[in-house]
This record gives sequence, C-alpha cells and structure tokens, in this order.
Amino acid sequence: MRIDLHTHSDRSDGTDPPAELVRRAHERGVDVLGLTDHDTAEGWQEAADAARTAGVTLVRGIEVSCRFAGYGVHLLAYLPDPTYPPLVAELRRVLDGRNERLPATLEKLRDIGIHIGVDDVRAVAGETAAMGRPHVADALVARGVVPDRNAAFGRYLGPQGPAYVRRYAADLETMIGTIAEAGGVTVLAHPWAARHDHSAMDERGLARLKAAGLSGIEVDHHDHPGRTRDALRELARRLDLVVTGSSDHHGTGKPDHELGSLTTAPDQLERLLELASVASASSGRQTPEVLHCSADS
Repeated sequence: MRIDLHTHSDRSDGTDPPAELVRRAHERGVDVLGLTDHDTAEGWQEAADAARTAGVTLVRGIEVSCRFAGYGVHLLAYLPDPTYPPLVAELRRVLDGRNERLPATLEKLRDIGIHIGVDDVRAVAGETAAMGRPHVADALVARGVVPDRNAAFGRYLGPQGPAYVRRYAADLETMIGTIAEAGGVTVLAHPWAARHDHSAMDERGLARLKAAGLSGIEVDHHDHPGRTRDALRELARRLDLVVTGSSDHHGTGKPDHELGSLTTAPDQLERLLELASVASASSGRQTPEVLHCSADS
C-alpha cells in the first residue's frame, strides 16, 4: 500500500486543482492520499468527489503556518473540524498575513529593479485561498527573471533575500491544542529541513511539543538526508511519536517531489488514525472521516 500524507493543490501553492491531484495520485499508484493545503480546507470537497471516482482513500488535512522559538515551522493537521471557530479565526489571521505581505514583497522587488505587479501574481495563482511567496516566485519564473521557484526563493524571497517580508504565523504549541480541540491530530512537517532553523527541534523541544499534544513527526521527506531521517526516526521511537513520510507534492511548482515518491508505513497510518478517532470523540466536534474508497466503489 502506498500512502502519501502531504500534498498540495492549487488552493494553496500547488499547481493542480484538487480533482486533478487525486487523479494523478491514482495514476501514480497512490492508495491513500493526504491533501494538506497551506492554511485552508477549501480543496477538501472537490478532492473527496474525485477520490470516490478514482478509488483513492482520502485523508483530509491542513498544513498550518506556525512559529516556535522564534522560527517558522509547519504543522500538518489531520481530520480536524474545519468549522471550529478558534481554528477558523486563526487560519483567517494566517491567510490575511499572506495577503498583507504581498504588497510589501512586490515593493521590495521594485526597489531592486524587478517590476512584478499584483495582476502578474494573480495570473499564476489560480484558485488559491491566499497569494503568497510561491505565487510571486511563479510570476518571476513567468517573467523570465529566474528559472524556477527554488531560484526565486534562493535569490529574492527566502529569509536572507532582499524581498523577504516577515508575516504572521500561529504559535505552534497553541495551534497543536487548537487542532486537538477541533478533533484532529498533528504531525510536525519536515522539522529538520535545511531551510529551517531546527535548533529548538532537539529531543527536549520535541518532547515539549509531545506534551502539548503533538502526535507525530514527518521523517521521510525529500528535505531530510538519510542520516537526518535516521536520527529523527530514533527520536520518534524514544518519544513514542508516529512516523510519517510523504512527497510534499506541489505539482510543477516543486520539482522532484513526485506523488508517492516517499510514503508512510501502513502501521503508522493506523496509529495516526487511531489517535484521530480518540481526538474526535474527546472533542465532541463533527470531524471529517477518512474517505475510504476503492477502484470498485
């Protein structure tokens, strides 16, 4: 069984509509797909409709932009009630922060002689819930300023770049609790990726997050070299955290992250879903079920 629990559609910074993402997953032999767009659940219904047709089991999630120990981190939230008011309010703040950052980013680009307008970004952003740096990167690619998103972030949009603008992100420990209150479970996304400062994500930091309610760590990720994966896997074992793996697929926006290229073990998915069932019952919220589909359904 191939289980890919971290992917993006064009409702955030992926390039495929949710239904197309599901169809591509089926073509790639993915049996279980996690749709985890940044800070939004907007693609859930379209993906669910496509999953029933394609015969793909769908796990609905959100990748929430957070901050921990002063640094940006991403939290994968699986199966929360997306209507839970505190969650709705916090995601709105995050999305507003993305939209508010856009004019400042474009102004900084203009200051260094690169003239990209809001309409240029909107032209490549598709159906996204909020336009962000990846869409600015796509506009830079479309203009021929850079060859791809990675170059755009490396030269201009990353934390050390001349067009970087800090934005609002949710407090990580608070968000872990909010997701639990919404009946969901949480997994820390690519915690030791080179592009992040992970000095606070040592065993003490991860133990602190588990005490706050964290369920798992995304270990098998393209941004984690082999030794990094081994070290994280050992930490997860010591802390009794679920271990996940995924492609972090973004369509053409992120090369070499093909659907199903990295996966989660079936026993780890089972553990995660058991924890989600407990969280749902404890919360009393109406949480989304895993949409179990097969080619014959």
